[in-house]
Amino acid sequence: MLQRNFPRLVVAGLKGGAGKTVASLGLVRAWQKQGLRIIPFKKGPDYIDAGWLSQAAKRPCYNLDPFLMSREIIRKSFAFRAKNADISVIEGNRGLFDGVDESGSSSTAELAKWIDAPVVLVLDCTKMTRTAAALVLGCQGLDPGLRVEGVILNHVAGLRHETIVRQSVEKYTGISVLGALPRMKGDPIPMRHLGVTPWEEHPEAAEALDRLGRMVTESVDMHALAKIADQSGEWKFGSMDAVELFPGAEEIPLSQAPLVGVLRDGAFQFYYPENLEALEKAGAKLIFLDSLQGGGLPELDALYIGGGFPETQAARLSANEAMRRDLYQAIHRGLPVYAECGGLMYLGRQLVWQGRTYPMAGAIGWDFVVGEKPVGHGYSALEVVSQNPFYDIGTILRGHEFHYSRPVLADKEKSGKLSCRVVRGHGFDGQLEGITFKNIFGTYTHIHALERPEWATRLVKIAIEYRASLTTGQK
Repeated sequence: MLQRNFPRLVVAGLKGGAGKTVASLGLVRAWQKQGLRIIPFKKGPDYIDAGWLSQAAKRPCYNLDPFLMSREIIRKSFAFRAKNADISVIEGNRGLFDGVDESGSSSTAELAKWIDAPVVLVLDCTKMTRTAAALVLGCQGLDPGLRVEGVILNHVAGLRHETIVRQSVEKYTGISVLGALPRMKGDPIPMRHLGVTPWEEHPEAAEALDRLGRMVTESVDMHALAKIADQSGEWKFGSMDAVELFPGAEEIPLSQAPLVGVLRDGAFQFYYPENLEALEKAGAKLIFLDSLQGGGLPELDALYIGGGFPETQAARLSANEAMRRDLYQAIHRGLPVYAECGGLMYLGRQLVWQGRTYPMAGAIGWDFVVGEKPVGHGYSALEVVSQNPFYDIGTILRGHEFHYSRPVLADKEKSGKLSCRVVRGHGFDGQLEGITFKNIFGTYTHIHALERPEWATRLVKIAIEYRASLTTGQK
């Protein structure tokens, strides 16, 4: 058993919208401006908060999720990334104890205990004074094994308000209040239906982060927080925690590396950095493409299209006729395509949003109608029940879905086959998911490569086989 000090802390709230994202971003940005190497993590399957944390730290943000990943994988992933950090900041999600059941499974509290990290609570003090102490006491009492070591007050109305809440919390809980964030005039990071607006769509993202960094620096005891992180305790880990995250990847000569395209732009933004890294470790050469700009699809051996907001960019996606045409033709030649959520919608015949219809790639015979309320929202699990290019029959895919669209069959000849049974979640219709057509696998479920390591190696294998088939066909 090895030991090493990994300065770390979890920033958590009592509910969604309590202010933990604002506090986390401001904290990360402030320390980054001080020249510290901050490695950010996001608890849960979130892409948007993770994107902002990445921008604040100026380095990738990694996801840690007890539903998507086992305890062993989470500890291994954290140790592998945190070994290079001055401080690791882990932003929680929803309320501290909110999980998938009454026991709080997969909660932020459970994650904090898995990596033995101290917790700093961000407390929304709107229209509240002494009751704040009762809330903090409840967190202490519900799980005495959890290390709640500091409180940051949020939405404080003024000095008198702050003083009463601070004195109440410290008197009745013995936990130090490390700062108080004032009510802000104007939201530096506006909200949207999925939460905060993605940083890619914010015209002044850097300025917004700098504003949060200044606010936290002025309002929070940064030295005390750094001390909590630094004294979080030595990390005790076995050999599994210290090895590479992607062991056993095939050695493919650079000259033979398959070219895997990734659509990454204003429409398709949702990629776990570990997924892209897994593809590279499996031997792929990645090329990032913009589906919104003029121009078609280059010659590829496979294509990965992640999630995002194709509905907000539907007009531009539709206007790029060269990309839509080239993608349609490539798919009918057998190009392997793995598409998640927004990427799945792009492969359809049409996208319908706010009363308007936009032609998409037309590779599969489905229209996607975007409504005003979520159709599928939360953790998902699929069982593979029929043959497809990417997964073996019987495989259980654990992931996350969050979509406002519903698929409507428009062309039976291109309907494909739904190759997965919905175990948890909604999928296409509450029963089936995972459309396969040609060499496409399209799904509303976002998977994480650390939990499904065969995903990347299988995609690379299929890409190599596709390239070989083209070469053979030309002879």
